[in-house]
Amino acid sequence: MDCVTILAQAVESVLLAAAEAATEAEDKIVPITSIWEYVTSLKWGEAIIFISFGAVCLLYGWRVFKILVVISFGLIGLLLGMFVIDKIKGLDNQLVGGLIGMGLMAVLSVPLMRWAVSVLGAFAGGIVTSGIWIACGFTESYIWAGFLIGMIAGGMISFIVFKVAVILFSSLGGSALMVVGMLALLYTYPQTTAQVEQLVSQTKWFLPLALMAPTSVGLIIQHKFVKGSKEWDI
Repeated sequence: MDCVTILAQAVESVLLAAAEAATEAEDKIVPITSIWEYVTSLKWGEAIIFISFGAVCLLYGWRVFKILVVISFGLIGLLLGMFVIDKIKGLDNQLVGGLIGMGLMAVLSVPLMRWAVSVLGAFAGGIVTSGIWIACGFTESYIWAGFLIGMIAGGMISFIVFKVAVILFSSLGGSALMVVGMLALLYTYPQTTAQVEQLVSQTKWFLPLALMAPTSVGLIIQHKFVKGSKEWDI
């Protein structure tokens, strides 16, 4: 059984599970309010930094992907470490646990670089399909179905074609940073504050489209750069 058949069966099973579990009531799963509160807390200088760093990741992520992988897994380790410490009775120093987790994950990502890139590629695929799920107006309480479809597809593609994983996760990460910075800048101007806030809070397709548009540009540009760089490799 080839990879395409396996992928098709996995996607079909996820969709069937989502269809059987769907209900009339819609629960708000995506923390739009929390995301927007963070965006509006950024100052214009911080927003410029987000846009600048995001542009580098979006266009040249294939050049600095090793650094991006270490940073990404360090952040994942930070969150995991804080979570574990929070669940262990008698331990209340989440900062120490987070720092230990960050160090371990960052160090492990170096010798396991290909696996780490593939994992990030899988998560990037899940985020892309989750955004499509939201934009299409599907029930948020079952967004996991959309995430699993993208994660399965992204993971399989990442393990087969390594460069695709690099381009996908770096383009998506760069796009996210740029969108956050641009929204923060627009919010600081009184002429656009109300319009941007209304789009974010009331228009479901706005954030997914704002994220996917730069991601698509990054995918195209990075593909051309990687294709023209014969010496590029892990």
